[in-house]
Amino acid sequence: MPTVAELEKMSQIGIDTVERDDLRNIHAITLDPSLPQIERVRRYVEQSGNPYCFLCGDTPVRIRFADTGRTLSQSLLEYFTRLKQG
Repeated sequence: MPTVAELEKMSQIGIDTVERDDLRNIHAITLDPSLPQIERVRRYVEQSGNPYCFLCGDTPVRIRFADTGRTLSQSLLEYFTRLKQG
């Protein structure tokens, strides 16, 4: 399991600078939903190599998280509500 410092460094890597051959395909990652959340996270990080940059099929993906205090569900609900209104 990477250290917090290593994860922070991984989070700063740009998708345009990462070696494509180093990216792992998200479709190859398997998780056991019966495991506790912390164990699922640990296994995801181990399998992904870099949890912030990966391949989805042939498409390179980079994810980032904002410290807003809102959940993904709340953010998506707000987004789709704005789409519906506008």
